Amino acid sequence: MARNYAKEYANYHSRPEQIKKRSSRNAARRAAVNSGKVKKGDNLDIHHVDGNPLNNKKNNLRAVSKSSNRSFARTKTARKAKN
Repeated sequence: MARNYAKEYANYHSRPEQIKKRSSRNAARRAAVNSGKVKKGDNLDIHHVDGNPLNNKKNNLRAVSKSSNRSFARTKTARKAKN
C-alpha cells in the first residue's frame, strides 16, 4: 500500500505544535552551521540531549552522526526505550 503523504501532512505535520518543533530544530541546525560545528553534507545531525526540540540551549545540543541520532525509539526522556 502506498503512503498517503497528503493525509499524513494534514493529520500530523501541519499541526501548530509540530510546526513549532520543526522550526526550532531547523533553527538549531542553522545556529550550528553558523558557529562552524557542522556543515552541509557532513552527515551529522543536531541531537537534543533532553529530547525537547524546543530547548536550543548550547549545553543541550550535540552534533552526532545521523545513524546514531536516528537509531533509537523516541521517548519523553530521549533515551532508548526499555523492552
